[in-house]
Amino acid sequence: MKIGLIGYGNIGRFLLQSINHNHLIKDGKITAISGRNPELGQKIADEYDAEYIQEVNQLIESDVDLVIEAATVEVVKKHAAAILKSGKDFLVISVGALADQSFYEQLHLICEKFGTKLLLPSGAIGGLDILKAAKSIGQLETVSITTRKPPKALPGAPLDQETVLFSGCAEDAIQKFPQNINVSIILSLAGIGPAKTAVTIIADPKVDKNNHTIEASGSFGKLSVKVENDPMPENPKTSYLAVLSVISALQSKDALIQMG
Repeated sequence: MKIGLIGYGNIGRFLLQSINHNHLIKDGKITAISGRNPELGQKIADEYDAEYIQEVNQLIESDVDLVIEAATVEVVKKHAAAILKSGKDFLVISVGALADQSFYEQLHLICEKFGTKLLLPSGAIGGLDILKAAKSIGQLETVSITTRKPPKALPGAPLDQETVLFSGCAEDAIQKFPQNINVSIILSLAGIGPAKTAVTIIADPKVDKNNHTIEASGSFGKLSVKVENDPMPENPKTSYLAVLSVISALQSKDALIQMG
């Protein structure tokens, strides 16, 4: 499987190391990378034995089988449709772009028409299998997530006191915290939607890890899951588990036996 990568920041480089150097994806390799900085992009491409392609449109026209987005919400909104129409599967990390229900439905229709897949890793949380099971018969009633992060991971947060920075729905949360709360969107897509999923974001100087508490209720009973994540060493805004979920999604993409 030939993989194209958009973005070569901390997450992109982790994926390059994991896939091209550590060979964690069987028969898979990132063969091309795309980004806005040609000098840095060429340097990284040379380091990981890949081709540097500055324009995403050229990456779409290349021979890669699957494209990974490790850039921004804007990149997803701008290029997702073209990638999927080209016959390539698309793995999205900036899932906040899918808070727009009409955009999400548009991509769903494109996948149906062109036989492609939109892959959404589980990110830094758990419990999605339970939500999907409850949703399958329309009896999932409430879903909420409370996120606690060190203040340094939340721009503008007070450093010396616990502060609730946001309380509302996932649809609004991703607009105000586009780099910090992707988990709320993947949770809402698995459950009852961005407009109905309750989100609370807390800056807490007493924690040194990213904490997520997920609660849900419905005919199945009640769900309560707490996940305590170490941040990526190079990027405190991103949970380490979030990037590991990308590797897991790629490993299970064509698995003969699937769980959950």
